[in-house]
Amino acid sequence: MDIGIAVIVILALIILAIIGMYNGFIQKRNRVQDAWAQIDVQLKRRYDLIPNLVNTVKGYRDFEKSTLTQVTALRAQLVSGSVQDKAQANNMLSQTLKSLFAVSENYPDLKASENFKQLQTTLEDTEDKISFVRTSYNDYVLDYNNAIQQFPGNFFASTFHFARQDFFQAPDEEREPVNVDFNDSSPPAATGNQKGAAPKAARAPKQPKGGSKATPPPPS
Repeated sequence: MDIGIAVIVILALIILAIIGMYNGFIQKRNRVQDAWAQIDVQLKRRYDLIPNLVNTVKGYRDFEKSTLTQVTALRAQLVSGSVQDKAQANNMLSQTLKSLFAVSENYPDLKASENFKQLQTTLEDTEDKISFVRTSYNDYVLDYNNAIQQFPGNFFASTFHFARQDFFQAPDEEREPVNVDFNDSSPPAATGNQKGAAPKAARAPKQPKGGSKATPPPPS
């Protein structure tokens, strides 16, 4: 009789532990999904702002068309693909926009445009919000992934099909600044020694035919 009660108690504790673990997985996954929803809102906000920026800058011929094409292509990737694809596109777009805004300092008319200034402020604010939410999202993903990969959680996670979540971050090679060329023409050839290039040896004076002979001194 006592053995039967003990078995029932043990089974009840196991069932309660499984229920508690399952509910914990659900809670952690919901936090990840909620944080991702906030990132997604800001990505879509940036997605909607890019066409206005492109149309504003398009009137300035000094800005290379390929640059605007790159911005437009990266914009499309903000709302498609995996979490890492969106993170990569967001990182590259941020670097490209920083270069674009830096170059705009050389164009007083563009810099003075109220529409351009408002777009710049809004896009920078959007990037700040993405950076803020990204930190929370990655923390939640780390907590969730640890829970479903550590024993005994990994056993029950696979049973109930809890899958690992990706962090919102670009690969290491994509975190470097994106080089953007805003010039329509190729740079002029350098007239002096370029940085990092070996200096050219001075050309020796031409020697007269028959070898070099010393000029005799005038007679005294």
